[in-house]
Parts: sequence; structure tokens; C-alpha cells
Amino acid sequence: MAPASPAPPAPPPAPSPPPAAPTRRLLPLVLPALVVGVVCALILLGVSLLAERLQDVLWETLPDALGVGRYSSLWMVAMLTATGLAVGLALRAVPGRGGPDPATTGLVDAPMRPGVVPGLLLVTVLALAGGVSLGPENPITAANVALAFWLGRRFAPGAPGELWVALAAAGTIGALFGTPIAAALILSETLASQPGPGAFWDRLFAPLAAGAAGALTMSLIAEPSFDLSLPAYSGPHWGDLLAALLIASAGALLGLLAVYAFPVAHRVFAALRHPVLALTAGGLVLGLLGALGGHLTLFKGLDEVKVLAGDPDGWSAAEFAGMAVVKAAALTVAATCGFRGGRIFPAVFAGVALGFCAHALVDAVPPSLAVSCAVLGILLAVTRQGWVSLFTAAVLVSDASVLPLLCAATLPAWLLVTGRPQMQLDGDGKPLR
Repeated sequence: MAPASPAPPAPPPAPSPPPAAPTRRLLPLVLPALVVGVVCALILLGVSLLAERLQDVLWETLPDALGVGRYSSLWMVAMLTATGLAVGLALRAVPGRGGPDPATTGLVDAPMRPGVVPGLLLVTVLALAGGVSLGPENPITAANVALAFWLGRRFAPGAPGELWVALAAAGTIGALFGTPIAAALILSETLASQPGPGAFWDRLFAPLAAGAAGALTMSLIAEPSFDLSLPAYSGPHWGDLLAALLIASAGALLGLLAVYAFPVAHRVFAALRHPVLALTAGGLVLGLLGALGGHLTLFKGLDEVKVLAGDPDGWSAAEFAGMAVVKAAALTVAATCGFRGGRIFPAVFAGVALGFCAHALVDAVPPSLAVSCAVLGILLAVTRQGWVSLFTAAVLVSDASVLPLLCAATLPAWLLVTGRPQMQLDGDGKPLR
């Protein structure tokens, strides 16, 4: 029998199409990024303006009509308790109950259903206007992410869902801070750890465009500013280095106290079993804390830190320390009893008060250095995000000469907070690490 002839060689594989040039991939993303950034800023602006108008009614028009002091202890307790009751009742009525438990959410999470967004924005307005010690960043980001994801998947189904999440998050964060740099820094910590095609800056390109659009929209309409107009820093000295290390570490320790109290407070309010009861009780506690720390410890804290900065000698070291502790406690209570809101802005107020406390104790410590280092430390503990903590601390004083000391102060503060629990719980109520 003749031997079998050898099989013919397999044909070579068809050549894969060459990847699209980066420019051709990135240019089509510019217009969607700009649109998402502008819309995110407008939603933030609308919610903020509505909350401010309602705040004027609740804290000025109504107490004046009743002949009650605007920020008397009685009015603070009554208003915060009523705010808790109103938010609790609203959450019972709105679709989706305002989203997941806020103690389990971070700044940027997976998209929620769009039907949840109206109720989430409603209870956010109520909390901001009622004096709750939370900022707008978490719920506004969640709402914008949900809308962008839903509309993006509807009108551009071929685009990856992660793109719309990144664009909405960047647009919102850019609008919140008035600069796209904040969005780039926050997203860089996420994007750097994610596999994906393209260089890092290619992946950051579209979110940076959205952040720029959001920041410019907010700046052109509302002109936000984080600068506290503190005395200019004269330059680093050896004594300032020691002060920076100690103050940042003290801020980190204050933040860690709130972090460790977080799951305990959550269990206490969860034991009440009914959201309306938990929120009403939380509002009562917030009112009592406001009566203890003064009216400056109410609200998100961004306007209130400017009051402190306008008269840094108007309070004693003990009073500054008391405001820092009360604000940290109010942040913990508000974020665990069911109010929807963010933790960055209240933590900034606690850090600013702690910084002024350090300056009041040791007059030789420049207020710019003390404030920026204290804010850096407490934000590292609360957010566990190094770039956003460093950036926020720097923009408060708008002085590049403090940056070397801030970078040095980051080191001991980070050693204190790394590996510790985060100010966020998992689905079982246990702290994330």
C-alpha cells in the first residue's frame, strides 16, 4: 500500500486589522464628554441653588416669622429633627428608596436605576437645606452617573458602560471643585489599577474633557472658590517641618476616630429597624451636636470654613478643637443614620477647625500651614485617597510654597491610615479595608 500523502499545510491566519490610531479613537469622544460634563455641572448647580433657597426659608424666613432665634439651640434641635423626619418620610414614598444604604456607598459606584434619581435628588436637597453635616458630592455623582449610563447605553450602545461612568464622575467632580484637575487625580487612582487598551493618558483623555467642561460651566455661572484667603506662607523652615508632620498626624487620628466610630453608629441606628425612626433620631442627635458646637458646625461646611478663616483669632484653641470634634461626630452620625450625602466637605471643615486650633496653641505655626496639613490628615483617613487629599489641602491656601511640606506631611499620616478600616461598609455592615 502506498504511503498516505502528507496533509497540505494549514493556510496562514488572516491578518488582524490594525488597531485604530489613538487620534481616531479619541476624537469621537470629545463631544459626548463635553455634553456630559456640562449637564453634570448644571444638575449640581440646580440642586445647590434649590437647596440654598430652601435653606433661606428654613433658617431665616421661618424663624423670623415665628420670633425664634435663627440659630438658637431650640431651633437647631427642632429643625434637624424635622429634617430627619422629612427625609425619612420622603424615602418611604419615592421609588427605589433613594438608592442603597449610604453607609455602603463611595464617591463613584456602579450605576443605579434612573428611576431612583428623582427621589435621591429630593432627599439630598432636604438634607442640604436642613443643616445636615454632609456634602452634595456622593448623591450628585451617583445621580449623574445613573443618568449618563442610562442615556449613553440607549443612544450609543456600542460604547463601553465604563466610559459613561467615568465621564459623569469626572464632570461632576470637576464642577464640584471648579477644576478638572480634581477629577483627573481622583480617577487616576482608579484608572491606574485597571487593565485596558491604550496608554494611561489615552484612557484619561475623555474624562479630562468632561471634567474641564463641568469645571468651566460651574466657574462661568457660579464662580466657586476654595481659597480661604489666609496670610501668605513665608516659606519652609525646619520648625515648620515638625509642625506639618505633627498636625497632619493629628488630623489623621481625628479622622480615624470617626472611621472607627462609623460601624458602631451604623449598628445603633440599624437597631431601630425603621428608616423614618432612624433618620428622626439621627436628626435629633445632629441638632444636639449643633447646639453643642454652634451653628457653624451645621451644613456641609464650605461656607462655614470661610467664616472661620475670616476671623482666625475670633475663637480660642479649645473652641476650635470643640468644633473639629463636633463636626467629625456630626459627619459620622449623618452618614450612618440614613441621610444621603458626601463626606469630603464636612471633613474639610473639621480639618480647618483643627488647623486653627494648632495655630491658636502655637502662634508661631503659620495658619496656612496648619490648616492645609490638618485638612490633609483628616481627608487621608476619611477618603483614603492620597491625591484628592493633597489637592484639596493645597487649594485651600492657594500657595505653592506649602507643597513640599504637605508632601512630607503625607508620609506619617499615610502610615497611620493605611491598612485601617475605611469610612464605608460592605453589604454585611462590616468596614471595607
